[in-house]
Amino acid sequence: MRQETELKITLLGTGTPAPSLTRQSSGYLIEIGDDVIVMDHGPGAAHRLLEAGCHPTRVTHAFISHMHYDHMMDYPRLLLQRWDIGAGKIPELKVYGPQPLARITDRIIGEDSVFGLDIESRVSHQASKDVYVSRGGILPRQKPKPEIHEVVPGDVIEGKDWRITVGEAAHFQPILDCLGFRMETEAGTLVYSGDSGGVPDSMIELARDCDMLIHMCHFASGMEPTQGYRDASGNHMDIAEIARRANVKTVVLTHFIHLLDQPGVLEQLVTEMKTVYDGNIIIGRDLMELSLNVKYPHRID
Repeated sequence: MRQETELKITLLGTGTPAPSLTRQSSGYLIEIGDDVIVMDHGPGAAHRLLEAGCHPTRVTHAFISHMHYDHMMDYPRLLLQRWDIGAGKIPELKVYGPQPLARITDRIIGEDSVFGLDIESRVSHQASKDVYVSRGGILPRQKPKPEIHEVVPGDVIEGKDWRITVGEAAHFQPILDCLGFRMETEAGTLVYSGDSGGVPDSMIELARDCDMLIHMCHFASGMEPTQGYRDASGNHMDIAEIARRANVKTVVLTHFIHLLDQPGVLEQLVTEMKTVYDGNIIIGRDLMELSLNVKYPHRID
């Protein structure tokens, strides 16, 4: 009998754009078979990646949900460190996200980019060539050329042990294209909402019958200043309704403002969500490790 491929999930960042020592900005690590995947890579996620025991050169794929800086500020760091330390011995990074991913990437590492001179110096200066060779690289050194794929809802990406369907998140349209991702594997189905608010049909369908939904819970219901804000940023009762309608087995809450970390608040969120949704509820924290084939009790860590 063929052994099921294990899927391991690590929450790298469960916070917001606000600086925090306990919750870094959005980032999620998924390890399955030979693939190491990051979904979003906001400020602090690269540091948490190392704390999780994963060197950036191990990362094979990156998925960006949308172009808010708290979801992709460490993307340049991943590109550059992976290229620099990898010394030409690892495949190019495969990157998926909404437009203008290609233009942004070019402005990070292209000829006239923010880091264009840095890259040129590492390719051309003798001292950098010497370091490159000492790491096992073979001259002439090539500049980074990640595989960039701009995706839209409905697109499907096939990996060796996984399949990802792109969905639409309800966030900052029409200024930003905002995506969620549904990963189907032998171990089960994982859905990441990206940033999403309200109870949109698109998120219900993306999460339909999934084993685990990682969803933005930016604030508690009733805290939103306007309906428009609620429609763009997730709150706990709307998430409970999505999970109920979609028949989700386990919900992982993330992307918390600091007010939700006050004593007793998270416990109250879970209690209120249970009046609508009877599945498992997990309050995420940085470096929490999860698996799809483990039944979790309702818990706050």
